[in-house]
Amino acid sequence: MKIETGQKAPEFSLFNSEKNRVNLDDFNGRNVLLLFFPQAFTGTCTKELCSVRDHIDVYNNLNAQVLGISVDSVFTLAKYKEEQKLNFPLLSDFNKEVSKAYGALYDTFVFEMKGVSKRSAFVIDGDGTVQYAEVLENATDIPNFGAIEAVLAGLK
Repeated sequence: MKIETGQKAPEFSLFNSEKNRVNLDDFNGRNVLLLFFPQAFTGTCTKELCSVRDHIDVYNNLNAQVLGISVDSVFTLAKYKEEQKLNFPLLSDFNKEVSKAYGALYDTFVFEMKGVSKRSAFVIDGDGTVQYAEVLENATDIPNFGAIEAVLAGLK
């Protein structure tokens, strides 16, 4: 299913790298930046997420909670978050349900892996409406963070 701006964001409930349940509606009243990424410990994912880490003040100042989501296990995400010193939650979509609901799931990825999250970015406003949606087909591409920040600034 393709998610488009103006529609209600699909609700979800996932476990984070600290093994706590996180629901989208936990952030009602606050903007959310969902960043789906293919796999922890890979070059482009690390570049993207470390850039977000280094600019987290930008998102905090725009009243935005950043959430990273991949199909990696909570254990893999915990190690990755620790090694990269990431300062925002990483959520495990191990069962691939949320990636699928957001239209952000490869049927087949590299090495014939099935069901890996596509690199994607979604801005969800405090009312749960999608204000920005970008799903990238090429895993080495990076979301347009300038456009994301502009959308968030307009919601402030």
